[in-house]
Amino acid sequence: MSLINSEIKPFSAQAYQNGKFVSVSDADLKGKWSVVFFYPADFTFVCPTELEDLADTYGEFQKLGVEIYSVSTDTHFSHKAWADTSPAIGKIKYVMVGDPSGVITNNFGVMREGQGLADRGTFLVDPQGVIQFMEITAEGIGRNAAELLRKVKAAQYVASHPGEVCPAKWEEGEKTLAPSLDLVGKI
Repeated sequence: MSLINSEIKPFSAQAYQNGKFVSVSDADLKGKWSVVFFYPADFTFVCPTELEDLADTYGEFQKLGVEIYSVSTDTHFSHKAWADTSPAIGKIKYVMVGDPSGVITNNFGVMREGQGLADRGTFLVDPQGVIQFMEITAEGIGRNAAELLRKVKAAQYVASHPGEVCPAKWEEGEKTLAPSLDLVGKI
């Protein structure tokens, strides 16, 4: 079942960010654009490469007013231990949410049944708390922060320009489309 255009469900959790434990809830995602980035587990293999890639582009997301929330079913204590021991994870400045109860992971529909682990799910939430983009990949398929950033820019453009849409491979500043009867069969 697609969660596109659905409002995020209530949650509250503990997280790790910049050497501190912080509380996070669904209310924190509202009022700004947010990326909720699920991954299977701390101390694994593909996950740190994805999280480091996000850490390296975090400043670009922040320039767009986007906050990143990485989420796994590990605890916030595990996130801290991982940040303390891994140079890649130690770079992270965004929020690392612990979801040992699985509430958030289940809310977004990415819990692996019977395993207690999240699938690789990426969700873009608009300032109203509505999911505008989602992507779920198999275990061994890592994600690309640059491509996510491009999609965020496209979603923000469409949100601020009613009546326009972004074609495939659209990059900021390029031409968009205005869907109409005149375009049917001409693209």
